[in-house]
Amino acid sequence: MLCGRWRSSRRRPEEPPVPAQVAAPVALPSPPAPPDGGTKRPGLRALKKMGLTEDEDVRAMLRGSRFRKIRSRTWHKERLYRLQEDGLSVWFQRRIPRAPSQHIFFLQHIEAVREGHQSEGLRRFGGAFAPARCLTIAFRGRRKNLDLAAPTAEEAQRWVRGLAKLRARLDAMTQRERLDHWIHTYLHRADSDQDSKMSFKEIKSLLRMVNVDMNDMYAYRLFKECDHSNNERLEGTEIEEFLRRLLKRPELEEIFYKYSGEDHVLSAPELREFLEDQGEDGATLAHAQHLIQTYELNETAKQHELMTLDGFMMYLLSPNGAALDPAHMCVFQDMDQPLAHYFISSSHNTYLTDSQIGGPSSTEAYVRAFAQGCRCVELDCWEGPGGEPVIYHGHTLTSKILFRDVVQAVRDHAFTNHCGLEQQAAMARHLRTILGDMLVTQALDSQNPEELPSPEQLKGRVLVKGKKLPAVRSEDGRILSDREEEEEEEEEEEEVEAAEQRRLAKQISPELSALAVYCCATRLRNLRPAPTLPQPCQVSSLSERKAKKLIREAGNSFVRHNARQLTRVYPLGLRMNSANYSPQEMWNSGCQLVALNFQTPGYEMDLNAGRFLINGQCGYVLKPACLRQPDTTFDPECPGPPRTTLTIQVLTAQQLPKLNAEKPNSIVDPLVRVEIHGVPADCARKETNYVLNNGFNPRWGQTLQFQLRAPELVLVRFVVEDYDTTSPNDFVGQFTLPLNSLKQGYRHIHLLSKDGASLSPATLFVHIRIQCS
Repeated sequence: MLCGRWRSSRRRPEEPPVPAQVAAPVALPSPPAPPDGGTKRPGLRALKKMGLTEDEDVRAMLRGSRFRKIRSRTWHKERLYRLQEDGLSVWFQRRIPRAPSQHIFFLQHIEAVREGHQSEGLRRFGGAFAPARCLTIAFRGRRKNLDLAAPTAEEAQRWVRGLAKLRARLDAMTQRERLDHWIHTYLHRADSDQDSKMSFKEIKSLLRMVNVDMNDMYAYRLFKECDHSNNERLEGTEIEEFLRRLLKRPELEEIFYKYSGEDHVLSAPELREFLEDQGEDGATLAHAQHLIQTYELNETAKQHELMTLDGFMMYLLSPNGAALDPAHMCVFQDMDQPLAHYFISSSHNTYLTDSQIGGPSSTEAYVRAFAQGCRCVELDCWEGPGGEPVIYHGHTLTSKILFRDVVQAVRDHAFTNHCGLEQQAAMARHLRTILGDMLVTQALDSQNPEELPSPEQLKGRVLVKGKKLPAVRSEDGRILSDREEEEEEEEEEEEVEAAEQRRLAKQISPELSALAVYCCATRLRNLRPAPTLPQPCQVSSLSERKAKKLIREAGNSFVRHNARQLTRVYPLGLRMNSANYSPQEMWNSGCQLVALNFQTPGYEMDLNAGRFLINGQCGYVLKPACLRQPDTTFDPECPGPPRTTLTIQVLTAQQLPKLNAEKPNSIVDPLVRVEIHGVPADCARKETNYVLNNGFNPRWGQTLQFQLRAPELVLVRFVVEDYDTTSPNDFVGQFTLPLNSLKQGYRHIHLLSKDGASLSPATLFVHIRIQCS
């Protein structure tokens, strides 16, 4: 089913000089005792900066609560949960003590917090606890939901409200604030005796924690330069100075001084010049003045319309300085074109949370898919007991869930049907009853009933994709589709079609057939010019193998077909572990519904997330013009000569995550790979050298260049890996986005984890240039 949810040195006239602002002072307050069995926790400074230390809900979370963790009808175990004073993580008790990092979860990994019995687990196993006492914490990726029952309804509400406030504050934090949080967490962890002073040994421990293996002589020299009291301990302002030196960004300072001149502050005209060199649209003086007022930290500088180095860094680390065009983060495309003109985020075997052989089926999988912007989901329906259809991967050991429960849990769905007429009628009844007016049951435009509606028309509505029951018979008794033309085809094809229609008449219930209004399933036999007009409301489903064959043998014909009608592509059944194919090849030919196993992370899902990252992440992205024109000559296999040159200079990275937190001496050796995903002739990957033992502030300064023939289809994937000489490199982080949404100039790329969670404050710093011929 488909759903529409929209979601150089230059001098200026005399002005008073303004000193460059330094980072906020760093203090190490005495920390309270750690929670039972937990690690030492940072002080309250982070929460004070958040403005939440006096919030009653947050204070209650800091004290901790004993919840019942619910896993089954009989497994209800009491566990202590307590907010850590960084305001970003929750410590929890485990039956068997494990590594410290396995006793916490982070707020940035939370997908949603639901009240009451709003998870599959609590609906099935939480009957002994009042809904008012229950809550569910749902995480990104494959991590299971946390179903909890509080001692009282008020305590449950405190955690629901508190988590909402903390997550909202986290979302509103600047990159500088995130970095401040990050460094303070490690400072407290490295302060082994909790005396708010840092010995050289503790400083070395801190450096390893933040992923840098610094030469002992260099580290000690830096330590002694900050040890003004000469007592082999850093405290107060000495720690501040050490952190300022550690967090220096020489590459940013070089850029800043190039434009600021001798007084080391940027005037609005100088900032405008930088913006012009960046290739920014609207690089006006007014825009430069606005950026100063937005990002400058020094109030005196603001008053004189000047930007210090710190303000410049704040700007470059903000969304305005990111690689992704902020104007593309909201719905900016035309949403009034027919559905066939859009790529639509689509899921395969949506009900599965693991492999398609023996993995569990769950309504939660639908909720997670929708949270990722999926607009087309699949319900594989089979006969179930008691007259109720069930959903599972047929003829396998995957678990079963009720069709009714899935429709109640989700608002959008497409399904493969293996049910008899009676249970098909039950399915239609549930769809109408549960979805009500959201369900499209007749053409939205009575004047043009055969034309596909637009995403704008489908806001908040649900379409059923399914087979359509033949409506009438011809004089010779042959069954005709309600969309079949009068013109006769070859006799052999007539007989095949008639046999198919007779078979369908026996297998499809009238009630379910009536719901297939705009997405009538049909078999795509060939792409030869049809003797009839296009039938936009017919949808074909193809395996990846069949789609690839059509692309290879009839590329332009397939593109033209997809300019008029919807095509869904799904993974081969032979992918037993629910692995994915690359969706890019299908998008190149204009296929709209490129269905992937959302439960399986990998580069394929990174590409899907990158494709639908733009346009407000509403799940609909307008296809390039060459894929929408009915008479287009575009063929992805023969795209023509290069038209665009993409040049990326990989400069530095900042605060890359430590891959093995339990091994202090384990430091990453990072390299950066840039991948181009587009038409076959454009696909390429190039990488930098690796930097030995530095994940904190590695430098490369290497240039990678790509020639592109169909830039409008290109996705650019930035990948950071930990180099290994004896085994495959380990994944560190990535970010994928469309070339057309990639901004030029000096940009920060904010890295994501395998499951799409933010790795803040981890960033790449690059320079991007796009030249069109």
